[in-house]
Amino acid sequence: MTSPRFAQAVTERTLSLNTRLCVGLDPRLGEYRDVAALRQHTLDVLEASAPYAACVKPQLAFFEALGLPGFTLLEEVCAAARTLGLPVLLDGKRGDIGTTAAAYAAGWLSGPHAGDALTVNPFLGFQTLTPFVQAARENGGAIFVLVKTSNPDQQDVQGQGVSERVAVELARLGAEESLEPGQYASVGAVVGATHPADLATFRNLMPRALLLLPGLGAQGAKAGDLAGAFHSGGTGALASASRAVQYAQGLDVGAAREAAKGLRDELNAALGV
Repeated sequence: MTSPRFAQAVTERTLSLNTRLCVGLDPRLGEYRDVAALRQHTLDVLEASAPYAACVKPQLAFFEALGLPGFTLLEEVCAAARTLGLPVLLDGKRGDIGTTAAAYAAGWLSGPHAGDALTVNPFLGFQTLTPFVQAARENGGAIFVLVKTSNPDQQDVQGQGVSERVAVELARLGAEESLEPGQYASVGAVVGATHPADLATFRNLMPRALLLLPGLGAQGAKAGDLAGAFHSGGTGALASASRAVQYAQGLDVGAAREAAKGLRDELNAALGV
């Protein structure tokens, strides 16, 4: 088993740059005059926000919607992020059975347009996680499994103890890995920042998991409410903001930079770090 390099890289960046912010990239074609302008702005926002980010999270749907140019841009984003020292977490929420799950895992956790980590959907059954876990471990990457998502209607299928059951399974998978104190497993979890009252519960259920907390900014979550997701010293979680950074003031790259800096500072103030 390869060591969980993604988790280690995120933790080292968190501590060295004092940031817990995950910058999401959601390039929306309707905001631009053409694909060339979209490409340039996306790459500019990535570079401008990098000093304030622990990792970057391209949302695959927006790249896929562009067709072949989107996949080309995704490869450029991944390459640029690595040049900047930024771990790449692809937000694809993939999940399927058998060989299809294995193909998703191979496609998004290895290769030129792959990330260092991938969000994964567990609701086809826990066995469907196996190819993703294996691919992450073989490549030193990570998966972030949906546990309690940020949207209001998540309760329809994630309520009645379902999220807690998923969390227990992820903790079991994490316990399979031999980790040093302060290290996190290759199996992380997505827990919406929009559920602040639940964060401490999931932190306790999954002590070795990195938590991805989507929902800062446009979805209404506040940095000051997220302390329960973090361990002492401010490690163990990543708070994600996308539109609030990339389109902070239209296409103003300077505003995107300041938005990333501001969110980083708000998170640090909330955690006292």
